[in-house]
Amino acid sequence: MSKKPECNVICLKWGTRYPASYTNILYHSVKRHLSRPFRFLCVTDDPSGLDEGIEPHPFPDNPGYEKWPNIFSKLTILQDGFAGLEGPTLFLDVDVVIMQDIDCFFDYMPGRNCIIHNWIEWHKTLFRKRPAIGNSSIFRFDAGRSGYIFETFVREFEAANDHRRYPTEQAFLTHAMKNPCWWPEEWVKSFKRTCRPVFPLNLLKAPARPDTKILVFHGNPDPDQAVDGFRGKKVHHRVLPAKWILDDWHV
Repeated sequence: MSKKPECNVICLKWGTRYPASYTNILYHSVKRHLSRPFRFLCVTDDPSGLDEGIEPHPFPDNPGYEKWPNIFSKLTILQDGFAGLEGPTLFLDVDVVIMQDIDCFFDYMPGRNCIIHNWIEWHKTLFRKRPAIGNSSIFRFDAGRSGYIFETFVREFEAANDHRRYPTEQAFLTHAMKNPCWWPEEWVKSFKRTCRPVFPLNLLKAPARPDTKILVFHGNPDPDQAVDGFRGKKVHHRVLPAKWILDDWHV
């Protein structure tokens, strides 16, 4: 008899950008690096190809967008009772690469909402601090006790869609979380900001493997693109092959 889950891991997958293999890799990575019993949920519009052990769940009802699902789906999964989730729940984008133990993501600041302190380009920090905005690639909430985040979204729907006030979904999520905690910097690193050498060194030197627990791929390249090397439209976005990603990014 399997043990009762002590925590939850949830991800989103829709459209065609990320195949089922991304979710499968994420699930098996969690199994390798999380020592406690967990429930793994994939909120998706297409459950085909998902491995056993992954619970598919449909997207919540559209709160009023022309195209659904979209990035604001992250806010709708926070409503109390969603998918019967209860307790500490870690959201992970399907394109993150788990490299070390992640039990600490459930032990850190229990009962608090935790999220990445969003990265910005280094030159933008020369004369100002990083804005207090999270990056929603990895965040934790208490399912069943975080409905106020979703309710804030419903109540402030027009504000959430005002890009002058909240330029991204994660800016509004940070606001609705009400004073969240940032993950320790050494636990979560950005492939673009940490591993990719600055121009023009990116044309000569391959990305370096970081010492971190989870590596985040936001924007381009995706992990499979970084493995093979990524040219991109702009020369300073190019990346030489980073084969070391495959050491951790696999089923």
